[in-house]
Amino acid sequence: MTFVDAPAKARRTPGVIPLHGAEGFEGMRKAGALAARALDILSEYVEPGVPTATIDKVAYEFARDNGAVPATIFYKGFRHSLCTSINHVVCHGIPDDRALREGDIVNVDLTLVVDGWHGDSSRMYPVGEISRKAERLIEVTYASLAAGIEAAKPGNTTGDIGHAIQTLAEGERMSVVRDFVGHGLGKLFHDEPNILHFGKPGTGVPLKPGMIFTIEPMINLGRPDVKILSDGWTAVTRDRTLSAQCEHSIGITETGNEVFTLSPGGLFNPLAVRAA
Repeated sequence: MTFVDAPAKARRTPGVIPLHGAEGFEGMRKAGALAARALDILSEYVEPGVPTATIDKVAYEFARDNGAVPATIFYKGFRHSLCTSINHVVCHGIPDDRALREGDIVNVDLTLVVDGWHGDSSRMYPVGEISRKAERLIEVTYASLAAGIEAAKPGNTTGDIGHAIQTLAEGERMSVVRDFVGHGLGKLFHDEPNILHFGKPGTGVPLKPGMIFTIEPMINLGRPDVKILSDGWTAVTRDRTLSAQCEHSIGITETGNEVFTLSPGGLFNPLAVRAA
């Protein structure tokens, strides 16, 4: 494992991890803040009867009006501004004309590129009144992310992040998806290192100040197994149980970490907002 100054790295290279300075952190603050503001605005549209294609259109127009570009448009052939993953869809759900229904839960995953920097975040949205088991799944998913972020500090490792997430989720008799991971971020959409959401303490990559990456656990009510549908993107739970995900982009500092994608309206956790 090699650590290099971020400006010296123009593409992803296995085992080579960029360390960002003040410029990178400032760029990520701007990109992360805009992505978080967009997700706040989208909360107004996640309602019964609204097609996910409408949510995608609103996100595109927001990005255009604010000098940003959605990173997923034409990424490996993907043609939308964001991903919308409903109920048993784990991730990478494709927006379409299907209307959201009362009781659905949906993850919206959005990455906006601002001055070359990628602000990447996702959060869960309940559609109207949802079941208690769906509420509990969302609660555990958000608690798992919080546990992972708490473990993200110098002196720890990526394995400590994964262990914190896995311990919390499995302690609630839920499962952690193994097939998808968090990732390094910056001027590259996906960079080193991979951030597994399960693991053993003290294993993996040492965390050093200047590292920037996402933490984005996907938690299932049932088993962790997933499959990819014929569209080549949509991942679903094999046992058709509900799945939830939430994601922040963070940077490792000298004393801990900085979260770049905090909701300006305090709307990141929808259930906490409802309870307030």
